Amino acid sequence: MSAWHRPSSRRDLFRFAASAAACAALPGLARANQRPEAFTSGEIVENGHRFFGSISRGLAEGLEQANKKWGRPNAYILGQEAGGAFVGGLRYGEGKMFTRNAGQKPVFWQGPSIGLDAGADGDRTMMLVYNLPDVEAIYRRYAGVNGSAYLVGGLGFTALNNEEVVVMPVRAGLGARLGLALSYLKFTPDSTWNPF
Repeated sequence: MSAWHRPSSRRDLFRFAASAAACAALPGLARANQRPEAFTSGEIVENGHRFFGSISRGLAEGLEQANKKWGRPNAYILGQEAGGAFVGGLRYGEGKMFTRNAGQKPVFWQGPSIGLDAGADGDRTMMLVYNLPDVEAIYRRYAGVNGSAYLVGGLGFTALNNEEVVVMPVRAGLGARLGLALSYLKFTPDSTWNPF
């Protein structure tokens, strides 16, 4: 006798539909919670070249150094941000996080800084994410030391971390900024003005 039988009542039909829906949802839930797969250096440089334009040589050199230290990134974020400082500062940004096997997610970031820092800048930003255990783990605070030294335009690298996860913002933009500051970025799924 077959294990499957045709539903005989409305109650059986609802139970059958609920079981089928639960079974269909399980692969999607497992995929969303699994660790994102790593990207190759070539993929990152190619996407960076499309995003930033002609400055991909500097990106390739910075990526090579980062990969020696942390391995290959398993997510990256493309977006834009703006910041300003006079001793204390603020930075706000928004973008989209890309993963190979867990899809895309919108992300927003904001954070304060304090140090010997003055100026303002607006940047296109690519953030390389290393050791991300799952896509939801991006939504935390990442701290580090941020250095800026450019007039009119430039390309800058920073490394921020929270335990084993490292976020490396690569910024290319316009403005005038000079300084060295302690800072953190807080990543959130929704936009907020609160940097803390």
